[in-house]
Amino acid sequence: MAPTGSTLQRSSSNRIIAGVCGGIADWLGWSPTGVRVLYVLGSILSVAFPGILVYIILWIVMPKASA
Repeated sequence: MAPTGSTLQRSSSNRIIAGVCGGIADWLGWSPTGVRVLYVLGSILSVAFPGILVYIILWIVMPKASA
C-alpha cells in the first residue's frame, strides 16, 4: 500500500498527544484509531519495540503540519 500524503507530518487535527499516530494515519490513508491500536499493541506485545521512546523521537523529528 503506497502512502497517500505527500510528506509525513504530525497531524494538527487528528491528535491526542502530539499527532504522531494521526500524521502516520493521514500519510498512509488509514484510520487514526487503527494506527493507534496497532501502535499500542505492537508496543505491548514486542519486548524489542520501545514504543514510548520511538514515539518521543517521532514527536521531535516529525514536522508539525500547518493548519
